[in-house]
Amino acid sequence: MKFKDHYATLGVPQNATPEAIKKAYRKLARQYHPDVSREPLAELRFKEVGEAYAILRDADKRVAYDQIHASYAAREEVPTPRPSRSYHDKPNKTAASASTRQNEENFGNILDEIMGRPGTQGAKPRNLNVHGSDQHAKVQIELEDTFHGAARSISIPTYVTDEYGMPLVSKRTLKVSIPRGIRGGQTLRLVGQGHAGIGDGKTGDLYLEVVIRPHRRYRVEGRDLFVDVPLTAQAASLGTSVEVATPDGTIQLSVPPGSAAGRKLRIRGKGIPGEPPGDLYAVITQAATPMHTAVAKKAYRALKAAFDFSPRTTNSDR
Repeated sequence: MKFKDHYATLGVPQNATPEAIKKAYRKLARQYHPDVSREPLAELRFKEVGEAYAILRDADKRVAYDQIHASYAAREEVPTPRPSRSYHDKPNKTAASASTRQNEENFGNILDEIMGRPGTQGAKPRNLNVHGSDQHAKVQIELEDTFHGAARSISIPTYVTDEYGMPLVSKRTLKVSIPRGIRGGQTLRLVGQGHAGIGDGKTGDLYLEVVIRPHRRYRVEGRDLFVDVPLTAQAASLGTSVEVATPDGTIQLSVPPGSAAGRKLRIRGKGIPGEPPGDLYAVITQAATPMHTAVAKKAYRALKAAFDFSPRTTNSDR
């Protein structure tokens, strides 16, 4: 296997960003796809582009490849001294061929290790060990899961390569244990569930960011919960006792007299579990009493006459 300049294959410089490499790969893959291209060597070019991208897209494989790339570049830039010989001396083509084949075989073995392919039979194993890269994903849970814990099955995209080095997208399913008291935005670390390493390199880790789905009743802020408690104007003014549903059961809440709309009544320890646990805030909202009868309308008129109050007029305006 001859040394392949994967940067030249994709038409990008050696310091190209991952985004530039990805863009170049997509363009060339569409251009040389066997189902689209009519060029005679389209399939071969398609495989070369896929192999180049499979190495350069992965940070660890790219580092290993760059070391090989640098050694070959240096070999080409510095001419090898040749012994002087007479005009009639013939070059030793056999020795040159053997040296070339050895260099190509060495490169092939290293490339096989980078790509994770089985090497050529009888080749000496190389001590090329690269730590696998970490993987990041999100897992969505319900608010109730933070109170009781849960188990979730998630599908994680992963990348494999075929026998030609063509990158393929695959999926693997993991069962994740959600601990009680987890908060939105926290990260679960699954050791050894990231991308595989090279050689004896360890497998990377998987980091799962927890996302709590919006709830129809509660609003979540950190460990605290907020729930609306609708009251009539009479009940809010005179005070009352109401039942309030929490994720952990129903409680009886005393509403003090004169509770205006927007007032927050704190219920300690009824938020998301933890050390310490969060709190639950009952937010007072007011609902107007419907006037379905003449008696109700008369009562409203009497109430209006009894109180000289306008919410649009402040003391300074009087």
